[in-house]
Amino acid sequence: MKRNQALIWRHYRALNELYLKGQSLAKISTNPFIAAVLIKQKKLLRFKMGNFKILEAQRGYKEYYEKEFKEDFERFNAFLSANELSLDARQKYTARDILTLMFIEQNKDTLKYNLTTVRKFSNVVFKGFGSKYLEEHPSLYAAVCKLLDISNFPEKDPKNLQWRLTVDVLSPAAIVLCENLAFLKIPWEARENNIELWYVGGSNTAIIDYISKDKLLLPIYYSCDWDYHGLRIFQNIRERLMLKGCEIKLLYPDNPDERLPVVMEHHSSKWIAGKELSGLNPMLFNDKYTSLIKDLIKNDQWIEEESFDFAVLLKCNGAIDY
Repeated sequence: MKRNQALIWRHYRALNELYLKGQSLAKISTNPFIAAVLIKQKKLLRFKMGNFKILEAQRGYKEYYEKEFKEDFERFNAFLSANELSLDARQKYTARDILTLMFIEQNKDTLKYNLTTVRKFSNVVFKGFGSKYLEEHPSLYAAVCKLLDISNFPEKDPKNLQWRLTVDVLSPAAIVLCENLAFLKIPWEARENNIELWYVGGSNTAIIDYISKDKLLLPIYYSCDWDYHGLRIFQNIRERLMLKGCEIKLLYPDNPDERLPVVMEHHSSKWIAGKELSGLNPMLFNDKYTSLIKDLIKNDQWIEEESFDFAVLLKCNGAIDY
């Protein structure tokens, strides 16, 4: 399930209030998604007759809310409350922020033991927003410090940083190695599909040496950004696993047309001009994969792993069949 990135915590609170009470005084109608989709397109919300300060829920809103927002709101609300983080509507946490805070809380021992600088932490854990994201959001920075039980981040990186970040399941049907943390931030979706996840991004690839022999017998897949760095890491991991007599399959995007320009803020991976397939080993990719890579190179584009729908991605690649 893809979360709506246009909504922040106060929008979730107001949408829940509309679900419970049928109306709300919260000023949320300027939000592009709420205005364009919920009010104009689907007509699930409208202003009260004669009072444009009050939004009212219309027929079909409860069913739509239950399908799209109820589970996330309840999960977010329970997490913030349990960890004594502010539930105030003034908090501007996005859904992705809250999922990341939940991930930090679940992996706090590993993250704290191998604590890095705030900018390195921000760049990896809040991937996609840049190394200064935490410093630019004081309330979020404070929430992270509270969850990790620290006053500040260190000024220098530890040597040989390796984070063992996984989503474990009792009897996995398959293993997905992830370049980024996006899927590890929604562990319930992996467990619902009986899939074990391992984070192997950046300099963290050495962690695959610790995958037990019995798990190497399972189908193993790799999920990544479809850019030069992501595919290069796949190449390195595949070579590493081949030494163990193990094969790995690259997951083909479920949304191959949902692309981004290579030159954009907070994205540093560039295709290598003048080299066949950007210098990647063509023997690793079939015609379908090669065609997509060549098209991305030609148009100077990439596909972000975080844009994938986890369950749909697995089904499209035959990793699950239900």
